[in-house]
Amino acid sequence: MAVLLIGLRLRQDRAKLTKTRPGETPLTKTVTAQELKAMLSDGGEIAVLDVREDGVFGEGHLFFAIPVAYSRFEAKLPALAPNPAVRVVICDDGDGIADKAARHASEMGYLDVQVLEGGAPAWKAAGYTLYQGVNLPSKTFGELVEIERHTPRITADDLQRMRDACENMVIVDGRTPAEYRRFNIPDGISCPNGELALRIEAIAPDPETTIVVNCAGRTRSIIGAQTLIDFGVPNRVVALENGTQGWMLAGYEEEHGADRLYPQDVGGDTLAERRAKAVAFADKCGAGHVSAETVGTWFADPARTTYLFDIRTDEEHAADGVAAAPHAPGGQLIQATDQWVGVRNARVVVADSEGVRAPIVAGWLRQLGHEAYALEGGVVAAAGLSRGLPGGALPSTPTQMTAAEVAKAHGAGDVRLIDIRPSVTYRAGHIDGAAWSIRPRLAEACKGGTKPVVLVAGSNAVAALAARELTDHGVDVAGMLNDDADAWRAAGLDVVATPDDPSDADCIDYLFFTHERRNLAAAARQYLAWEIGLVDQLDEQERSAFRIIGG
Repeated sequence: MAVLLIGLRLRQDRAKLTKTRPGETPLTKTVTAQELKAMLSDGGEIAVLDVREDGVFGEGHLFFAIPVAYSRFEAKLPALAPNPAVRVVICDDGDGIADKAARHASEMGYLDVQVLEGGAPAWKAAGYTLYQGVNLPSKTFGELVEIERHTPRITADDLQRMRDACENMVIVDGRTPAEYRRFNIPDGISCPNGELALRIEAIAPDPETTIVVNCAGRTRSIIGAQTLIDFGVPNRVVALENGTQGWMLAGYEEEHGADRLYPQDVGGDTLAERRAKAVAFADKCGAGHVSAETVGTWFADPARTTYLFDIRTDEEHAADGVAAAPHAPGGQLIQATDQWVGVRNARVVVADSEGVRAPIVAGWLRQLGHEAYALEGGVVAAAGLSRGLPGGALPSTPTQMTAAEVAKAHGAGDVRLIDIRPSVTYRAGHIDGAAWSIRPRLAEACKGGTKPVVLVAGSNAVAALAARELTDHGVDVAGMLNDDADAWRAAGLDVVATPDDPSDADCIDYLFFTHERRNLAAAARQYLAWEIGLVDQLDEQERSAFRIIGG
């Protein structure tokens, strides 16, 4: 009862910082940019959720904002903010989308939902920085680590000279195996950063072997190399400056479709030694261990938010993962924390199966500014835990229609086809006569129409939320069609490509400079300059979020 009263008092105190908009219900409150800036330093938990679509978000957002595009908002919200009592501040472009999202969040049971008055433009007008890009805190952290820890690096030309000289070296790609398979540095071995401490001994058993860690850009190269250095491997360890992008810009060829993956055998003979080194690293960073019993108590605490993640490989999680610990591969959790952790100042607990990976990941998360712990006993201990998430079920998915049914209705002019797949997917191939749109623009797209709408979609959740939006605006949704171009053609539907439709400006779900850096030199240079320039944009509040531990 005391905890509940404390939580109620906290919510009442927070409400004093907000005000109701004229003519609105008390559920929708606003905070000014200055008020939100102060809230971000008060030590309390807060989820700043940006509901603009990915392309708009990536062109300029608050440093601590979590991307939760309105097109997927209700589907993503419960996992990102599992405690319905947490403070939630929603940001948009000052266009009213945040008010819609706030209403849906309140309907899902969230108790303290507010909207940033004027959205991102008002934040900028108040003199605060809007940052480009994605995974901003994690990317900035990598750059700070390199500066403060002086992480050693080599250029693409240096690496090629080492290869030409047949030096005793190994190239380790710290990205996910899927990214590695698409393109990699020739001779590289895939070993995601979260696996390095556990598996590097099998990859480079000779202490005289130089270990070169790369990613596609900069940050995972830096964090991977520094992980091995801090872990105490005897080898010389260096990061490949600018990763595969630097390799491409230097004029060297990449490899495609490689399958040199990390060793499955982790070598039990020295496991106890590696475990001790990992624990020492975590202790140095201030990340301790916590029991499953304590985590269960934390789950039940209405005044705090607690996350629990299984940070092992995809295969391990698929084999024996538990419901209470959703999958977040360790290297990716460090690299893209905002994809899993939506609440600032929450607790984050990570679990493995051998006691090496979780302490390393928890140590890095502590330095990133999170209250992080490794779970005693790992995933096995988490098996007895359970938690509920707010929100309940999503709206009903529209009726599934076959391509033949849609072809008949479309040919007779009885329906309107609205394609809500990603804009670049639509450009590559869509049903002739289908218009592209996205949830925040659906009402305008269907304005004045009287025919029922068939949604062409690749995701049931996105379709369900789009249907809700249309229904709220009085539009009849006849059903949905899955994105199977072969089936469309077989049913007699014409499939066309429109490389310039929607226009670049209308592709609000696509951030061009991050996606295009793989093939375009100009985009790669822009991306690398963006990463390097992040640190210089930080103000004192943003810089103080990190707690980098010295060597």
